[in-house]
Amino acid sequence: METVTHHDRTTAYRIADRGGDGDPVLFVHGSGGTHELWKAQLARLASSFPVVALDLSGHGDSEDVEADPGWSTISAYADDVLAVAEETDAKTLVGNSLGGAIVMHLVLDRDFEPDALALVGTGAKLAVLDDLLIWLESDFDRAVEFLHDGDRLFHDPEDQYIELSKESMYDVGRRVTSRDFHSCHTFDVRDQLNEIVAPTLAIVGEYDMLTPPRYHKYLADNVIDGQYVEIEGAAHLTMLETPEAFNGTLTRFLEGVR
Repeated sequence: METVTHHDRTTAYRIADRGGDGDPVLFVHGSGGTHELWKAQLARLASSFPVVALDLSGHGDSEDVEADPGWSTISAYADDVLAVAEETDAKTLVGNSLGGAIVMHLVLDRDFEPDALALVGTGAKLAVLDDLLIWLESDFDRAVEFLHDGDRLFHDPEDQYIELSKESMYDVGRRVTSRDFHSCHTFDVRDQLNEIVAPTLAIVGEYDMLTPPRYHKYLADNVIDGQYVEIEGAAHLTMLETPEAFNGTLTRFLEGVR
C-alpha cells in the first residue's frame, strides 16, 4: 500500500499499473468497505489505465478522523479522496454508494473538475432504512446480515464475495460503519445535479434494492452529460459480483469520453 499524509492523518491507497495508456482512475468504496472491494478492477483494468483504490479514513489501512456523522464525515472523506487524486494525478473518479456521494461532494462543494465520473450503486439522495440505522447502533450482527440478504449488496454472488464483504464490515467495525450509513442518510444533492458538467456514467445492478435503478436514471437525466447503464444479474456491488460486465461497461464509457 502507498500512503499520503494530509490534515494530520495518513490515507492508504493501492495502485495497479501494467503499462496502460490511459490516465489514472481513482475508485472510492462505500460504507463499511475498503479498497479490496475493487479487487477485480485492480486486477483486470490496470493494463488499460492505472487503477487507484483508497481506504477512506478509519477503513482498512487508513488512519481514522474525528468527525460527526453527516456533512463533517463526508467532507473529511472528501479530503482523503482529494489527497490521493492529487498524489496520483487522477482526474477520473468512480464512486460506489457512499463513495458516489463523496465524489459528488468533491465536484459540487470543492470545485474539483474531473475528466469523467462513474457513479455506481449510489444516488443524489441516499436515505437509509430507519431499522438499519438502529441495528447499526444496537445489533451490528443483524445489520450485517440484513445488508447481505437477497438483492441488497448482492443478488446471486459467489460465497467468497459475501465473505469478503462481511469481513470488510467487521474489520472496519460498528462505529465507523454506522458513521458511514448515518452520513449517507443526510446526503441530498438533488437540487445541484445540473452543476455537474463532466461526462457521467450511472451504473446500477438490476436487482439493487439499496439504491434502485430509478436513482440512477435520475442521476443520468439531471446531470449535464449523463449516461445510464443497468447491469444484469447484480445488485449493489456490481463491480464485485459481475466484474466482467462492470469492467466492460466502464471501459467503453471511458474510451468514449476521455
